[in-house]
Amino acid sequence: MESLKFRNLKAEEIECRVGTCANTGVSLLLYKDARCDMSMLDEKFGPMGWKRDHQLINGNLFCTVSVRTNNGEWVSKQDVGVESNTEKEKGQASDAFKRACVNWGIGRELYTAPFIWINLGDKEWKTTRSGSRVPAVDFEVSAIEYKDKTITYLQIVDKKSKAVRYEYKEGKSVKVAEPVKAKAEASMSQEMEDVLQDAMESIRQAKSRKELAGIYNELKAFQNNQRFVDALAERQKELKAEGITA
Repeated sequence: MESLKFRNLKAEEIECRVGTCANTGVSLLLYKDARCDMSMLDEKFGPMGWKRDHQLINGNLFCTVSVRTNNGEWVSKQDVGVESNTEKEKGQASDAFKRACVNWGIGRELYTAPFIWINLGDKEWKTTRSGSRVPAVDFEVSAIEYKDKTITYLQIVDKKSKAVRYEYKEGKSVKVAEPVKAKAEASMSQEMEDVLQDAMESIRQAKSRKELAGIYNELKAFQNNQRFVDALAERQKELKAEGITA
């Protein structure tokens, strides 16, 4: 019988998400998304060599992933999903599918990941409209190595600057340099900081994209300020989600 084992995930196939937040930094979790699972199944069995089926059992949504072996036999594995915080049914279906794929061995090596902690500087936080303090930095896996199905080396970088923020090697975390704050922001006068804070509040209160454009054009001094630009982008997304496009 053919081998049904899957290869280990590549760095570019792994996503990072925040696990917990504290005053000094965040912990990260490694995960794969449903598109990665589908690509791995296509790679191993071909687009016509696997299928998925969802069933509602006692109020819980299950997913069965079946693969066709060389002799034409279908072999199946099943798992149940949990609801997401956004789209209830879609999130539960996707989670059930991903869990069923783990049963087949796709991404199971991610469960051997070490505890990942990244310190954040004062300028690397942002405040949501609800008042929550969340990271303003995104991270990605830049390198990963395995021995069999166990992670032996892991490197995580800032997605934008590509600066190394976490490194793990041979069973222990490697100390990495703290991020260097941008000179322009580090030397910002208190007066300019006050103006920036007023601008950030105006952005949060903006009711249209036209109003955001006006704030951007008026405050030319901050057009290269990452906090200012990120706040504008975040508010634009929020307006779009609210159905406001003008």
